[in-house]
This record gives sequence, C-alpha cells and structure tokens, in this order.
Amino acid sequence: MTTRDLAVLSDPRWLGAAGLFPFFALAALIWLPGVPQAPVTQALLGYGAVILSFVGALHWGLAMAAAPHNPPLTARLYLWSVVPALVGWLALLLPAAPAVAVLIAGLWLHYAQDRRLTRVIALPDWYLPLRLSLTSAANLALVLAWPQVV
Repeated sequence: MTTRDLAVLSDPRWLGAAGLFPFFALAALIWLPGVPQAPVTQALLGYGAVILSFVGALHWGLAMAAAPHNPPLTARLYLWSVVPALVGWLALLLPAAPAVAVLIAGLWLHYAQDRRLTRVIALPDWYLPLRLSLTSAANLALVLAWPQVV
C-alpha cells in the first residue's frame, strides 16, 4: 500500500462518510416490509448513541492536548466530553420515538459546542464544515426513520 493510498484511506471526509452508512442503511431497512422493526430500531438507536459518545470523545482528546496550556479550557472540555455519551445512554433508556428526538438534539447540541470550540482552539479548516455535514446527514437519516419508530 502506498503513502497516497494510506492518505486517502485515512482522510476524515471519507471516514466520516463511511460512518454515515449505518445510519442510512438502518433508516432504509426500517422501511422495508417484512423486516422486524424492533431490532432495526434498536440498532439505529444504538449506533446513534455510539456516535454521540464518539464525538464527545473528540473533546476529551482536545482537552488532553490543551491541558498544559489552558487549565480552565481543559476543565470545560473534559466536563463537556462526557455529556454526549450520557445523552446517548439516556436515549437508549427511552421509547423509540423520544429516543430519536434525544439523539437528534444531542447531535445538534454537540455541533453547537464544536462551533464554540473553534473560537478558542485552532482546529483544521475542514473540521467544522465536516462536522456540520456529518451532523446534518446523521440527523436526516434519523428523521427519515422517525415515522417508522413512532
């Protein structure tokens, strides 16, 4: 495998797009007649909770990088980093329709935190546009599935 191949395979845009596949596959599967909805719904909610936990972990990593330079910011990042996982976990405890709503709100809330973060930490230029497109797409998949989980 060449360096170019590795660069393409590790490109955040490709990896982010690949991470959307389960959202859309499950949102489509839930509409197919004869497919048992309960396990598909549970898989969709579980994946949404996992993704929320993942985006929270991004802030944990940024907190570790900021630690020696800005203790107040580091504390805020660590505190926030666990919120998305807790929101995702809460969603898993709810009936399906409110769980979808909680996941949607959690994803948008985290994007709002990312917007605030870009004002105080230098992040790559691609980060916020990518987070917006991934958040929008994941939420679109959840909205498309919502009528079937109500």
